[in-house]
Amino acid sequence: MAQTSIALPKIKEPSNLKNWLGVSPFFLFAIMFILFPSLYLVEGSFFNQEGQFTLQNYVELLQTPSIVNAYKLSIQISAATAIGGGIFGFLLAYSITVGGLPRQLRSALITFSGVASNFAGVPLAFAFIATLGRRGFVTLLLKDNLNIDLYQAGFDLYTFWGLTAIYMFFQFPLMVLVMVPALDGLKREWREAAENLGATYFQYWTRVAMPILLPSILGSMILLFGNAFGAYATAYALTGGRLGIITIQIGAQIRGDVLHNPGLGYAMAMGMVIIMAISLVGYSWLQKVSERWLR
Repeated sequence: MAQTSIALPKIKEPSNLKNWLGVSPFFLFAIMFILFPSLYLVEGSFFNQEGQFTLQNYVELLQTPSIVNAYKLSIQISAATAIGGGIFGFLLAYSITVGGLPRQLRSALITFSGVASNFAGVPLAFAFIATLGRRGFVTLLLKDNLNIDLYQAGFDLYTFWGLTAIYMFFQFPLMVLVMVPALDGLKREWREAAENLGATYFQYWTRVAMPILLPSILGSMILLFGNAFGAYATAYALTGGRLGIITIQIGAQIRGDVLHNPGLGYAMAMGMVIIMAISLVGYSWLQKVSERWLR
């Protein structure tokens, strides 16, 4: 008896053009707000105020002490907040993942971290001024009730350490958000295998867990460094330009309120772009290393 085959209708797959339509807004956004401004910076950094081609902007970038010091100050603040925020954020992420805190508290802390990591700029500066400024709530509370004068003791919100403390407010929550998935990725089987071989809890963390998490931790700290290095509004709202970090120096050159050399400002911005690009390359490489274990 001859067998008959029934031809099933083929499901028509969407064309490649339709697949690309979904990501077209992303590419449009990247081209308009990342690629075009970057090309404009590159072009503008090679021209002087008279519109003539020159390399003098980059010469001044490397030889002007105030600009070099601005880069150093920005790097110092970024490094301090990246290390401090990284350590504090990792400990908090550890506590809410493998540390045994109640699940309700974990949800609350992650929600707070999501909000706090985006709370920056003028509102954050005002919040700290109202709390720890010379006439801030905590400052007056300590002075009136405990006879402790923070500013007489050497504390000053409008200095390097004051700005570092403010940056820490949004740095450590970002570290929490990045590290929680990495800590959740630690497999229970690794700990059980270590315990079966006679390892203590401390030995498991120092010889198994930390080597696996180290690329994620270092990559997250690099991410924090870039996050602080590009910050502008918080520092400007707090100090009004008293702290000459590089972003404020660039704004002064381009706006022309005191200084006015747009070409030099573009060259300074290109220096920031190079530092940020190096940071992103390091972060991407470390993320690939960590994904080998935590996928």
